Amino acid sequence: MKTRMNFKDEFYQKLKLLVLPIAIQNFMLALVSATDAIMLGWIDQTSLSAVSLAGQVQFVLNLFITGIAAGAGIMAAQYWGKQDAASIEKVIPIALRTNLLFSGLFTILAGLCPDLLMRIFTNDAALVASGSQYLRAVALSYVLCGISQVYLILLKNTGHAAVSSRISSTAVVLNIILNAVLIYGLFGAPALGIRGAAYATVAARVVELIWAYLETKKPDHVRILWKRLFSSAGKILSKDFWRYTLPVLAASLVWGVAYVLYSVIMGHMGSDAVAANSITSIAKSLLSCLIRGVSGGAGVLIGNLLGADELEKAREYGGRLTHLAIAIGVVTGGLLMLISPAIVHFAPLTDTAAEYLQYMLLFCGLNLMAQSVNTTVLDGIFCAGGDAKFDMQGNIGAMWCFSVPLGFLAAFWLKLPVMIVYCIVNLDEIVKLPAVYLHYKKYVWVRNITRDIEE
Repeated sequence: MKTRMNFKDEFYQKLKLLVLPIAIQNFMLALVSATDAIMLGWIDQTSLSAVSLAGQVQFVLNLFITGIAAGAGIMAAQYWGKQDAASIEKVIPIALRTNLLFSGLFTILAGLCPDLLMRIFTNDAALVASGSQYLRAVALSYVLCGISQVYLILLKNTGHAAVSSRISSTAVVLNIILNAVLIYGLFGAPALGIRGAAYATVAARVVELIWAYLETKKPDHVRILWKRLFSSAGKILSKDFWRYTLPVLAASLVWGVAYVLYSVIMGHMGSDAVAANSITSIAKSLLSCLIRGVSGGAGVLIGNLLGADELEKAREYGGRLTHLAIAIGVVTGGLLMLISPAIVHFAPLTDTAAEYLQYMLLFCGLNLMAQSVNTTVLDGIFCAGGDAKFDMQGNIGAMWCFSVPLGFLAAFWLKLPVMIVYCIVNLDEIVKLPAVYLHYKKYVWVRNITRDIEE
């Protein structure tokens, strides 16, 4: 018997309140990268490529800070569903001090030895020089980001997803405005070029952190208690935090380091390949914001239900979220293919890079269809139930046993053409799709991980 979609039912009403803010937040974050590329691309292709590669340092840091924050989000979502704010306030400081450690280290490295970091991603002297300027200027934003992400994940998982999105989106708008002012020297400001993009990022992070901090100070919000920064959360909560966070962090690192190696492979195939890959990544990020919105909303929604011990309802919603992810994947992937000629036409690239870009965008459209399902199920549904270990295992199989070794083989030994190499290193989402489906049907993720904690 067929059922008609009723967008006014409880599922879609709850999902709308979560997905739209998170999707907007992700779109705005992707928009920063897009505006950086457009503004710097009009200066020269070297600046565009250098910032793209330098951005891999922030990407690696994000693997740590978002992995830790996501682990805290799992705990926060379930304990919020249980209406236990006290336990959340004990757990969050663990994430905060861990992120401070990682982000502080990256700030020091980017500030003191940026050229060393750049040489990991490219051997092009011009790209190393330009990227080093950017890293030294942007270094302070790393530690600010490490702190602000904990505040934003707390707001998102405790009933304030719209506020979290508003803060992040406003910071992005400020970043874009300051990009134009400082890159080109508008309104009497100095024209700083690539360093202007970095300073704009630092300023936006300052605003984001201050606003998020003030928001959590309101009476009806769960707070981050800095006095507990070096205090124990208790044996049970601390053990649970690391039990559910370490698999998320491991999955993030396994995926992210492989993704960085993809950039290393493409980075050693010439400036044209780097530039085309940069534009493709930006287009993919802009169009996949709805995918990440559904994934983020799934994590909060399923986590709240599991924490409230509504296991059958969580199982039902998991199925509906998966079907929604399939539909969104087809729409976003198809749209990217459809608009690919327009992107190629307006991208400030050489003829060779433009040819690469056309084919990269078409293949990326296929990749998005698989990514939509994988992201929603792995990062949203599985993580909500503390089942992140499978995500790590899937990434090891698809990326480290397939795309990474075959990509290096194709690029550095067989010397295959750029587009064949690009397709090989981007097959991972499609390769792991069958395993994700089979594991989903086991329903290991349908579990309440909260405990009754005595004060």
